[in-house]
Amino acid sequence: MINDIEKVYYSEETLREIVERLGKQISEDYKDKNLLLVSVLKGSVIFMADLMRAITVPCAIDFMCVSSYANKTESSGVVKIVKDLDINLEGWDVLIVEDILDSGKTLSYIKKILLSRNPKSLKICTLLDKPERRAVDDVFADYSGAEVPDKFVVGYGLDYDEKYRNLPFIGVLKRDIYE
Repeated sequence: MINDIEKVYYSEETLREIVERLGKQISEDYKDKNLLLVSVLKGSVIFMADLMRAITVPCAIDFMCVSSYANKTESSGVVKIVKDLDINLEGWDVLIVEDILDSGKTLSYIKKILLSRNPKSLKICTLLDKPERRAVDDVFADYSGAEVPDKFVVGYGLDYDEKYRNLPFIGVLKRDIYE
């Protein structure tokens, strides 16, 4: 797997620092609120696990799994809910936890669905943000770990064809692997 990585973009140490910074800010902002973290599976599971341990205020968690990748590298924009939430969102301050905010198409869809369920508030936390790829204008990260250029990145939960999620860092995948 390591040989498939062109370069390490964010090291384990850098990711730890990002998560600690986000956890501290979220803890301050959600003090005295009813925080529900919603992980968008599968990519955000590692980030979510680390983030929730960095949050120092009470919070609940739930998981949603959606599919929008017709091919293996680019979102189709057609979103299918594979696993829905178990918790009724009324009264919750919902924070969607995502691995990467790219085109925004999937998050736009998820946001509309979750807002229709009457949460007290709804915000987005993403580990990585690729603003140059944004295809919608109704989605932005309220909490963003770091920006990433328009490269295909894997590791720390992000995958290509279900591989590389277990890398402890985020790296740029060699082009010949996915083309």
